[in-house]
Amino acid sequence: MIKTLKRKFIITASISMFALMTALVLIMNVFNYREVVSESDAVLDVLSQQSMPPAGDSLPPFRPENFSDFVPPGMSPEVPYESRFFTVTVSESGEILRSDLSRIISVDDDSAKEYIDKALNSKSSRGFLGQFRYSRAEDKAGTRIIFLDCGRKLDSFRSFLIISVAVGLFGCLVAFAAFALAAKKIVAPIAESYEKQKRFISDAGHEIKTPLTIIGANVDLLETEEEKEELTDIRLQINRLTDLTNNLIKLSKMDEAVQSVPKVDMPLSDIVNETVNSFRAPALSKNIDLTLDAEPGISINGSPNDIRQLVSILMDNAVKYSPEGGRIAVRTHRHKKSVVLSVENSTEGEITGEDIKRVFDRFYRTDKSRNSETGGHGIGLSIAKAITEAHGGSIAASSEGGNVFCIKVTLPVQ
Repeated sequence: MIKTLKRKFIITASISMFALMTALVLIMNVFNYREVVSESDAVLDVLSQQSMPPAGDSLPPFRPENFSDFVPPGMSPEVPYESRFFTVTVSESGEILRSDLSRIISVDDDSAKEYIDKALNSKSSRGFLGQFRYSRAEDKAGTRIIFLDCGRKLDSFRSFLIISVAVGLFGCLVAFAAFALAAKKIVAPIAESYEKQKRFISDAGHEIKTPLTIIGANVDLLETEEEKEELTDIRLQINRLTDLTNNLIKLSKMDEAVQSVPKVDMPLSDIVNETVNSFRAPALSKNIDLTLDAEPGISINGSPNDIRQLVSILMDNAVKYSPEGGRIAVRTHRHKKSVVLSVENSTEGEITGEDIKRVFDRFYRTDKSRNSETGGHGIGLSIAKAITEAHGGSIAASSEGGNVFCIKVTLPVQ
């Protein structure tokens, strides 16, 4: 239990940290990208203020003072002059009327034509084409397109993205290591309390067994002298209390005992057949239809006594809670590298989803009004779960239609 708690804490904390780092990295890079777009569009807005003469006239000289009136606050007047861009004006038919490639040397006429075609075919008036941010607008001379070289800004954005992702992953790894180291200290109070609880249950169980033995012996002496109904009731309650004490001691010993269970090669099919058949008489007394479909020849590595107790608990639970004339179906079969043991029984009342979630809790019963009638204590399925997990398996409960209860145990096969 403590190991499971540590593992859950580390996984939960690590997932939370990963989600937080992912959100931070995503937010930072989204804002960084938007800043790149915003700055590029601001430069394009300034560059678009340069008027273009009619076709055939000479281009005006490019000087920074031409843009001094259009530079927004916070932007240096040198930005338009330092920017690398080219401008093209095309007619409605797509014919290039004028092009100015004097402000860039990485683009020739052929590559400019490719960029122009892509910009004209785009539905958006602004966007990115490779490393260029373009702006398309209509004027008197035709459609004017300005292509701004944003290569440095995009390279900076990509570098920041890579660095932020790397830092985020490194932070997650450091956090994971810190959580792994701190998990032991964090769950230490819980572990100490849990150990004290187990020790108390074990010690109290052993202390209770002694007076129960003495009381039982005295009842035996009284029964030899005179048979009384009261003595029979006392004997019944002694047996119930003894069973409860033994089960509590066994449950406390099985917690955290996955590696300590003595395991040998054992014929699971034979044990299931033998144990299930021993419940045919109790089932017959309630007119219960008991069917068994056990695949032969299945062997596992485990404790025969514990597996026998596991099957007995499931069968006892099924017989107790099946109504008169009900049905119990037991099946074992191989599934990949595991064996599945399922015990399905009809129920008198409807089993809710809340009951399904809590059937393996200690002292929990789906029908609390049947305590005295069934004689159970509500820890049988808890012991079944402990035995299953001690053998490296899993156990689950389900209900079909609310009136059919099924327990499935999955155990690893040799």
